[in-house]
Amino acid sequence: MDAAQPVDNPSSATARKRPKPGERRTQILQVLAGMLEQPGADRITTAALAAKLGVSEAALYRHFASKAQMFEALIDFIEHSVFGLVHQVVDAPQPLPPPGAAARIAAVILQFGEKNPGMTRVMVGDALVYENERLTARINQFFDRIESSLRQVLRAAAEAQGSLTPTVQANVQASVWVSFIIGRLQRYARSGFKRLPTEQLEASLKAIG
Repeated sequence: MDAAQPVDNPSSATARKRPKPGERRTQILQVLAGMLEQPGADRITTAALAAKLGVSEAALYRHFASKAQMFEALIDFIEHSVFGLVHQVVDAPQPLPPPGAAARIAAVILQFGEKNPGMTRVMVGDALVYENERLTARINQFFDRIESSLRQVLRAAAEAQGSLTPTVQANVQASVWVSFIIGRLQRYARSGFKRLPTEQLEASLKAIG
């Protein structure tokens, strides 16, 4: 070894391996989401989460004030991801070909759920049964916003088709679409993630559209 070559300090190397605060926060959420992916998982406690991470419960609370705050962060991720996709459909400059924009919105939500089983349990409320009521309220608001986006594209489609009552028509259709989306996600979660939400999706979207 060249005498002039610097030698790493073992203590500094250990310090570098410690995750930064933001990294630890992300790791906590990733492990929580992974635990939610276990079929039939009951209420997840902070003790179980801490054990899975190999840290103390006190270490969790250095990054999140409560378990409810952890779930809020998961909902933030869901909202950011899903509405980013939905807005791309809503803001599309040209009308989408049949079965149309509503079908595309349904598809992107169901595809997101299929790729993120743990998030699906949050979206359908199964993971929130024993948690703070405000979390359920946020998920209800999430689907209200989805329904609002559906009404927007469906009203535009109804107007283009010359409907005399485009708003009424859009309201009815949006309700059917959001019920289909929630139903597919619930079936996915309650089947232990065996019944995929995108199962025969194209044919199903055409049947509704």
